Amino acid sequence: MFTLERHGVGEVAIIVHVNFPDNHIEELDEFIDLVNSAGVEPASVIQASRQRPDAKFFIGSGKLSEIKQSLIAYDADLVLFNHALSPAQERNIEKELQCRVLDRTGVILDIFAQRARSHEGKLQVELAQLTHISTRLVRGWTHLERQKGGIGLRGPGETQLETDRRLINDRIKQLKKRLQKVHNQRQQSRRSRQRAKIPTVSLVGYTNAGKSSLFNQLSSANVYAENQLFATLDPTLKRIDIDQHFSFVLADTVGFIRSLPHDLVNAFHATLEEVKEADLLLHVVDVSDGDKQLHIDEVDKVIKLVGADIVPQIIIYNKIDLLDKANHSPQNSLVNKHSDVLEIEPKIIYDEFGQASQVMVSALKNIGMELINESIKTFFSTQTRTLTVQLSASMGKLRAKLYQLTSVNSEQVNNNGEMLIEFTCTDEQYQLVNKNADLEELFIET
Repeated sequence: MFTLERHGVGEVAIIVHVNFPDNHIEELDEFIDLVNSAGVEPASVIQASRQRPDAKFFIGSGKLSEIKQSLIAYDADLVLFNHALSPAQERNIEKELQCRVLDRTGVILDIFAQRARSHEGKLQVELAQLTHISTRLVRGWTHLERQKGGIGLRGPGETQLETDRRLINDRIKQLKKRLQKVHNQRQQSRRSRQRAKIPTVSLVGYTNAGKSSLFNQLSSANVYAENQLFATLDPTLKRIDIDQHFSFVLADTVGFIRSLPHDLVNAFHATLEEVKEADLLLHVVDVSDGDKQLHIDEVDKVIKLVGADIVPQIIIYNKIDLLDKANHSPQNSLVNKHSDVLEIEPKIIYDEFGQASQVMVSALKNIGMELINESIKTFFSTQTRTLTVQLSASMGKLRAKLYQLTSVNSEQVNNNGEMLIEFTCTDEQYQLVNKNADLEELFIET
């Protein structure tokens, strides 16, 4: 057991972390950050080592006694486990310790409840909470064993527990219906963007990698960004015009984390669809983090889980300002598929096909933002072509279609009143414009 320095007044918690042969002790530091993000004061950390969890209490009887003593010593009223507890284990531990007990999922849900600001975010959090709570209704509720009775309360013999479970299930159905409406609205907006041929770029990454700071710099927005886990919960979309010929929609999404509960992934399905339907993912990584490769792998797992693993990625190595040029320690060296060299200057790293694969930046210091825009524009420009057509004065409808469906770079009128239009388009846009017209006959050399 080791203690933590206490900085403030609030809910005081004892943290429990068990080291199993297949888990990483580094997760403890992350869990302490989660607890702090939840506004809880961690007073003490109790660690144990086991081959497997105890079926009844998850931990052994000796550690349970140690937790009891710590609760008294630190006047704590909460015990937080850095693990997923079964409903029975949670109930048994609460009964033994006579205090509230939360597992890792419960802590994450509490943070999400605090961060949700939009209507959609609140619906998603409530759905995840109710799904989690529905398996834990028996926890410490002694009155639930009694059936309802008395004047006006006599019924078919339904217990209070059954009533609560039924009410929760009804509420879950309501939330799913409302979220389906949100999903339909998002689909409409997405179809509008697709019709306008505006590509979507989604920011993804481990929580606290700096996605919101990056979003603010690229879009000149004012999204909430703090150095804490899950500072951003609600998705934000904004159109960005790099120049008069190229625009894209940038989407900021919720951060991922190791052992992200499946209930949360399911509840945030509508939000994560922005990732699945994106044309390009900017995978933001905290380059100063010693566990960055583990975090990259965890994010890739969630991306695959939502069916977005086929979407192209550019890795954005953020926070290069935190790398110490004087101390090239192994834990601070940049690990990537192309180089083992420590990269601390803003730079685009290209793959063997000439595509941008990695970009080194600092969102906080506004260093290298133009490189991100350049890499995005280059990515989409390789999938477009620039053409020039000569239209007669009677081809006004075709001219309007070019302006509607492509990016018109220039237009000139010659002495014969013919219009010379240079435009940039994707293959898909070209097919739409060429649907009722033979553009090839109108091409001219430039």
